[in-house]
Amino acid sequence: MNVLVTGGAGYIGSICAEELLNAGHQVTVYDNLTEGHRSAVDKRAKFIFGKPEEPGDMLHAVKSAKPDAIMHFAANALVGESMTNPKKYFHNNVANGLKLLDAAVECGVKKFVFSSTCATYGPPDRVPMTEDLPQRPINPYGESKLMFEKILLWYGEIYKLEFIAFRYFNAAGASEQFGEHHRIETHLIPNVLFVALGQKPQCEIFGTDYPTPDGTCMRDYIHIRDLAQAHMLGLQTGKAGFYNLGNGDGYSVRQVISTCEKVTGKKIPTVEKPRRPGDPPRLVASAEKAIRELGWKPKYPKLEDIVATAWAWHQKHPNGYPD
Repeated sequence: MNVLVTGGAGYIGSICAEELLNAGHQVTVYDNLTEGHRSAVDKRAKFIFGKPEEPGDMLHAVKSAKPDAIMHFAANALVGESMTNPKKYFHNNVANGLKLLDAAVECGVKKFVFSSTCATYGPPDRVPMTEDLPQRPINPYGESKLMFEKILLWYGEIYKLEFIAFRYFNAAGASEQFGEHHRIETHLIPNVLFVALGQKPQCEIFGTDYPTPDGTCMRDYIHIRDLAQAHMLGLQTGKAGFYNLGNGDGYSVRQVISTCEKVTGKKIPTVEKPRRPGDPPRLVASAEKAIRELGWKPKYPKLEDIVATAWAWHQKHPNGYPD
């Protein structure tokens, strides 16, 4: 297929683009490089420098790419920032996303695959989390993604645009070529590995009094290449709807740190800090629906394997991407 990947210079988008190309698809990446990196774009992909604020820019990009399908990763995704600058999140994640949807409809695109998030659920009523749980986001980031999910439902019904929305849990790991380099890094695994690299003095643990076995938050980690495989399965005709993506296993902050110590062979000093507002004790996915309906099968379910691929990439790229 011919696939347009928005946000294809970012962490998740770059590796999904790489996996699409490896599978024989044609790829055009659209990215404004505010969060992504030009050197994270696979050399086999066509690149369009995005200017989503300019009228007609997205429509021009879609017309130029002539895609059979769009994978939409482009978004702002810092929960804390969304609490201080909600305008940025609703503008980019909803208003700019709507421009893309309208362009897709105008150009007759048949398939739309959306990068959503478990943040649409808010604190869950139960874990593992299934797709039928109530969605009660507690920050503008999660709310913006939920708003776009609702727009997709109506566009699917009215314009017959076939869509899939994947609600991820914690993406982690790397391919051999591409990895995780955010200008503001909030994710646990890279921040722990920065300590192992000697770039940070210690790792922060926010909250040690949660109702979990060791008192620290538990999260579900999913390898980035497993995410990419799910997205490609989502391109199948006739597959539509909402799917959670995770491994179904929760690892605590302390377990992640000890796994990083094991993989790197280095001691990771820690400092304990108070809880952060809005951090649920446990977020663990049930991906049974994706496994059953899409035929998805994660190849990297073990945290140690996920961390090992991230560590290999960070060792090769201690300063991340050059641009």
